[in-house]
Amino acid sequence: MKKFICILFGFAPLLISAQQFTGRSEMRDYISEYQADIGSLSRKYVIKESNEYYTRFNQFYNDWLKKLKIIPFEKMGQDGKVDYVLLRTRIEKDINSLQQAKNEFDQVQAAIPFANKIMPLVEQRRKGAQLNGEQTAKIFNDLRKDVLANQKEIEKQPKYSEKISKKAVAAAQDYRKALNELFSFYNGFDPQFSWWMSAPHTELDSAFSQYVRFLKTWKAAGKDDGSGIIGNPIGKDEIIKSLQSEFISYTPEELIDVANKEFAWCEKEMLKASQEMGFGNDWKQALEKTKNDHVEPGKQPELVNFLANEAIDYLQKNDLVTVPDLAKEDWYMTMLNAQQQRFSPFFLGGERIQIAFPMPEMSHEDKMMSLRGNNKHFSRATVFHELIPGHHLQGFMIDRYNTQREFFYTPFWMEGWALYWEMILWEKNFQKSPENRVGMLFWRMHRCARIIFSLNYHMNVWTPQQCIDFLVDKVGHERANATAEVRRSFTGGYGPLYQLAYMIGAKEFYALRTELVTSGKMKEKDFHDTILQNGPISVEMVRALITNQNLTRDFKTNWRFGY
Repeated sequence: MKKFICILFGFAPLLISAQQFTGRSEMRDYISEYQADIGSLSRKYVIKESNEYYTRFNQFYNDWLKKLKIIPFEKMGQDGKVDYVLLRTRIEKDINSLQQAKNEFDQVQAAIPFANKIMPLVEQRRKGAQLNGEQTAKIFNDLRKDVLANQKEIEKQPKYSEKISKKAVAAAQDYRKALNELFSFYNGFDPQFSWWMSAPHTELDSAFSQYVRFLKTWKAAGKDDGSGIIGNPIGKDEIIKSLQSEFISYTPEELIDVANKEFAWCEKEMLKASQEMGFGNDWKQALEKTKNDHVEPGKQPELVNFLANEAIDYLQKNDLVTVPDLAKEDWYMTMLNAQQQRFSPFFLGGERIQIAFPMPEMSHEDKMMSLRGNNKHFSRATVFHELIPGHHLQGFMIDRYNTQREFFYTPFWMEGWALYWEMILWEKNFQKSPENRVGMLFWRMHRCARIIFSLNYHMNVWTPQQCIDFLVDKVGHERANATAEVRRSFTGGYGPLYQLAYMIGAKEFYALRTELVTSGKMKEKDFHDTILQNGPISVEMVRALITNQNLTRDFKTNWRFGY
């Protein structure tokens, strides 16, 4: 109470405005240089599955860490210090990723014993040295024999795991591609090379083609729990390393606890909405009624347009965030086809919002699940999440402000921001009916569930089928949609932390809003504009920038954002 009285009588801190965070970072050119260097080396050392590649990039990353140490960190402004910490963390993350890839590469050496015959040719080709056609033909002919013989040797060994099989295939394809490029470079303009090499090259490429097909099949059958989904759990230790590189100072167990607490809140609110709808404490019946309130076929694009404009009008009327006129104009929509909806059963967004709705070729059951899963009230929350103030507005600002920070993209900022707006608009009573609330709560529960099932999966506690059952039983998903969600999470190319980043990033933004807006230090619009104008960086680094936190050269994550 004493603290409140002091603020009331004039001792509140000065307001922070969005304009205070528009300085040029001293690290901008270093970040561009680092990216350009990676591009240069990647274009030269094209055989990624080689000792040459791993040795060169290990040296490159460590050279950059040494380079950072001589940059005058203490003399930089806050923007520069933030970018310095982000770049140093990114390089450390790249080193860890390289080491993981090298460990896997070491496990497939038996699949590429011929690499030491190929690499000298590759090195000569880079320099444009003239190759002796007769000698090169002999090497190619010997390589053909080596490839065929090596297949027989591998057949005597245990089959590879799914992950290592992919690595072996990638390695063989790298060397095959390099030899084809070598042949294309010399063939035609060097007559003696062409005369000797035509047949040996064709025969070697045929052998490599057969060998690659073999490697694709030489793998142990993955353990299928009945879901048909075989992913790659990374284990608890790697989860912790990944969290630290994303500036999240929590253990997996603590994050699951965050999700469970948030889920409990959602269930209480679901009960309130259910009672208003006449279903008492059976909120799943309220959810069923909400799911069945969908538009008729052909009307979903019209609904999307209405919902997009509704959200934009609300934001502007309440002066919550700057929405440039061009951002309101330049978005457009497409439809997700039936195959795409197997992996993405709900909308995807950005400048182009991709609409999920039943396609004619779907089975009747899948059509009904798509209808129900993309009903009016689920879609209401989805549209502003994907467009404005969500992903489209984010992408619009990323392209125009502090563009060097796009290199540090993190889903905790990208997905966290979009879900954060679901929380803020809930608090501001944007929802107009209990059905609207059910729709918003469904998604919030879904994001809690993503933390729980993805972490349990990657810690080898749950199987994919258990994850699917959890989404159906706990959240109320349609089973086909739940299966698509789990398939997308574990086989759709997403990082292991991606699914938990929605809720955790949102909680970070919410905690920062409490610290800066609720306390009276910033106006809400300035707070939101500042976040958008400073790039897709970790929320802890957003906080460090806005609060002018004292940063050190070796800063590590330490922010506890409320739990």
